[in-house]
Amino acid sequence: MPNELFESIKIPKERIGVLIGPDGKIKRKLEKLTETTIKVDSETGLVDIEGRGNSANFYDTVNVVKAIGRGFSPENAFALVGEEMILDIIKVSDIVGGGEKTLKTKRGRIIGTHGLARESIEKATDTKISVLGKTVAIIGKPNDLELARKAIEMLLDGARHKTVMDFLQKARSEETRFTI
Repeated sequence: MPNELFESIKIPKERIGVLIGPDGKIKRKLEKLTETTIKVDSETGLVDIEGRGNSANFYDTVNVVKAIGRGFSPENAFALVGEEMILDIIKVSDIVGGGEKTLKTKRGRIIGTHGLARESIEKATDTKISVLGKTVAIIGKPNDLELARKAIEMLLDGARHKTVMDFLQKARSEETRFTI
């Protein structure tokens, strides 16, 4: 008898439609790709995921649902299916504390004017970043994700955008220097 895996995840109600997709297309694609069953309660935002057998597929599904819940498009979230990409979710309040005004200011620093800071970090680290609510989520390969997380933490700690970009450029040039 195959192993049965089960997990419930609560995502924001406004992200349920993104998870389901037009006529259920996204949900069905994820279920087929990962051999899981997904049940969505649109009223509560509760998503039940059931898997049989392959635990890697099950955990991929869990991560894709979490990523969509944290603001990623399905296309970006589907990058988590397979072994190469991982998801990291940073709770901004764990790093900076403070109230809603502080969180809003810090989120704004990560996003930057017209999204330029976030986009620059994404390009420099080859990751995808989503800022939603009290979290910043990152999708990427482990080393790239670690670099993006460090850049985000630097911004949250008050570093200037130029300082962060200089850090990323230096880290990438050192990486290139040590790669054969």
